Amino acid sequence: MEYFAHDSAIVDENCQIGEGTKVWHFSHIMTDCIIGKNCNIGQNVVVSPGVVLGDNVKVQNNVSIYTGVTCEDDVFLGPSMVFTNVINPRSAVNRRGQYSRTVVRKGVSIGANATIVCGNDIGQFAFIGAGTVVTKEVLPYALIVGNPGRQIGWISEFGHRLNFNEKGTAECPESNELYTLSNGQVTKNI
Repeated sequence: MEYFAHDSAIVDENCQIGEGTKVWHFSHIMTDCIIGKNCNIGQNVVVSPGVVLGDNVKVQNNVSIYTGVTCEDDVFLGPSMVFTNVINPRSAVNRRGQYSRTVVRKGVSIGANATIVCGNDIGQFAFIGAGTVVTKEVLPYALIVGNPGRQIGWISEFGHRLNFNEKGTAECPESNELYTLSNGQVTKNI
């Protein structure tokens, strides 16, 4: 077997799960999901039909990933965070054909108990703080906190706050990589 699923986990038919991925206790991977290599799906996780997770995605306990969500490589989903997929849900109104799409780009971290309102993409390496409610698109490398979520700074690929100088450059204290802030956008210098 290329991946591991705990005996209490349920993996529906027609799922593609990559080598080295682990699915833990009481989790349910629903039909037509695509999960990459070396992912970790924690306890009591629901991955709804058609969800796509890239390689090395870490999903902590009690997370719900609903239809319409795509997470690229190296995404971290903190404990009990949740995605939505309908902007105006009503119990008596069937909106199954109206799921909004949400794309979480490479390297994003989403903290515990955060909520991502559907249709709001999250740019690469952004960091969403614990308990944050994301209600609009998030820029790459943005640091977002609060309810509603607001940007309070920028963050490196290693997860450190970036302090830009008057020339618009900053250095990550761990990796020593340089970043540039220009016209409200951050890019990593190559």
